[in-house]
Amino acid sequence: MGRSRRTLPEELLLLALDPTTGTTAQPQSLDLGLAGAQLVELALAGRIAPDGDRIAVVAPRPTGDPTLDCALELLRRRGAPVRAVHWIGGPRLGLRQTYLSHLERCGMVHAVAGQMCGVLPTTRYQATDTEISREIKARLDSAIRTGVPPDPRTAALAALAHAVGLGKHLYPGNEGRSSRSRLRDLIRHDPMGGLVAHAVMDVQNGVAAQPRRSPAPTGRQAAGTARPASEPARGVPMQPRHGSMARAVAH
Repeated sequence: MGRSRRTLPEELLLLALDPTTGTTAQPQSLDLGLAGAQLVELALAGRIAPDGDRIAVVAPRPTGDPTLDCALELLRRRGAPVRAVHWIGGPRLGLRQTYLSHLERCGMVHAVAGQMCGVLPTTRYQATDTEISREIKARLDSAIRTGVPPDPRTAALAALAHAVGLGKHLYPGNEGRSSRSRLRDLIRHDPMGGLVAHAVMDVQNGVAAQPRRSPAPTGRQAAGTARPASEPARGVPMQPRHGSMARAVAH
């Protein structure tokens, strides 16, 4: 993957960055959105593909982007497709800071040191070229205004922006209500973006912690099919472990 094009995690973060305060809107859900944006970017690069509600690695070769390649390697190590909701719901310690630091190295933002209440040190990030953020938002504005189906990258960005709650940040107030509604509707234009966006919203709603239930057996199937209590029902995915993944992605 060439570095001439900004990745979806970078674009989502730039959309969320407030040019006035230097803070990011929706910081908690934004972390989930960045993890989801990584999946979409890897799909656009042909490295992963949806398999129902799961994500499968189809080409494990590196993309050239260290952060994306870290996520790709972690997916590859799973050895089997992983549910998008479980992947996105895993701990993502430091992922937002990783991308902020990356944008700073690329010269797209610069860090501004400060203090909270005159005591606690804080760091805010100001865009060095607001034209970049305006160009990204202009793509969303065009898709919303014209009603023309956007390209997959823009459709996925719109889906993620809606999923993490950036609608009110991008289109505030009563006057932005129709734009927020149309932003939500763009979710249908990209299957991968839609899958990931719904997974992000499911995690926020607590669905990630609820394993799917298998249909209740009936008739002869019910007899003789009891399983030991320690054996998981077929079709009910075990909760994956995310500790090592969080440490790897954070670095």
